[in-house]
Order: sequence, then C-alpha cells, then structure tokens
Amino acid sequence: MIPDYIIIDFDSTFIAVESLDELATYKFSNNENGKNLIRDIQLLTNAGMDGDITFKESLDKRMKLLDVDRNDILVLIEKLADCITPSFQKNKLFFKENYQRILILSGGFKEFIVPIVDKFGINESQVFANQFIYNSSGDIIGIDKKNVMSSNKGKVKQAKSLKLNGEIHVIGDGYTDYEIKAEGVATHFFAFTENIKRKNVCELSDQVLSKFDDYLLFIN
Repeated sequence: MIPDYIIIDFDSTFIAVESLDELATYKFSNNENGKNLIRDIQLLTNAGMDGDITFKESLDKRMKLLDVDRNDILVLIEKLADCITPSFQKNKLFFKENYQRILILSGGFKEFIVPIVDKFGINESQVFANQFIYNSSGDIIGIDKKNVMSSNKGKVKQAKSLKLNGEIHVIGDGYTDYEIKAEGVATHFFAFTENIKRKNVCELSDQVLSKFDDYLLFIN
C-alpha cells in the first residue's frame, strides 16, 4: 500500500551523482590544483553522508572550496538532467501519478534540484533544500543560514516542522536520511544502493533497495 508520504533524498538517490562533486569536477577540471580540490570536496561529501563528520561541517567546508556563480549552476542543471537514477527514470509515471505524496528533502540546493524533479511532476513547494546567496554580479557568496536545511539534522528539523501524519517512508543513501526515522518522524527507512552502498547506513535501515523497483514491490 502506498504510504501517505514518501520522503526522498536527491543526491545519489534521485540522481546518480553528488551534485556538489559534479559542480567541482566541471569547475576545476582545468584548474592547476583542480584534482586536489575535486578530491577534497568528494572526501568531505562522503564523510558527511557516512556520518563521520556533521552535515554542517561537510557543507561549510565544501562551500569554502567552491568558487562558482549563477552561470555555473545553469551548466550543472544541464549535466544533472543526464544523471537521473535509471530506476527513477524508468518509473517516472509513478512519480507523476503520486506527486502529491512525495517530498524531496536534500542537503543540496533548490536552484538545481527543482528543475530536475519538476519533470517528474514534483512541485517546488514539495522541495526542501538549501539556497545560495548571490551578489549583484551573480557570484555565489554563501548560503542562506536561516534555512534549517543548512544546519545539523536539518532534514529532521524540516520533517518535524511539516507535522506530517500517517505512514511515512524515507528513501535515501545517507546517514542524514536515516536520522529522520531515528528521530521518530518516519515509520520506515529504506537504504537506497543503486548508486552507492554505504555499509553503515544499510545496517541501520529497515530494508535495502537496490533500485526503485524494489520499493514498488514492497508497497504493492
């Protein structure tokens, strides 16, 4: 039976990559110190998703390394459009038919998430994520620290603030997704492994999903 709400992560779940890693790869590939910068950002991403460091520390350190502007985000959106997780793309009709039940909670940024999930019928109002702060030239100079998603346990705080009732499922690849269930907001946590398998996250899950089709079998 389809639950009342399905909370879905974005990076490495809805899409097959980590957005800020992709942004770093695009931005720094031709930089003299590019390989080191890309590696450092990837390590920080994984440390945050594995729960080795706090989400806030991971995000803050990555943003300090990134030097990007509005145009870079537009390029990133084009790249991410080609990185949608295959089993999500295959089951696009499910999302369009059940869009009102679906919420996207992500430590990523609305600027590049909304254009991707919009193609699946998911409205901007159903996306809860961070937002960039720009200067008058279009350079990104920081993130909105008033946004609860920029803080530690941001997904938990956001989910609690929505005051959801009924059966609530969480699908994600990271420790921050598991925290939503651990804090009592969700009834089930599914570790999603089609793109990356984090052993500690799988051990904490109610069920491991190798692809989205596994989830559809579970609810049917």
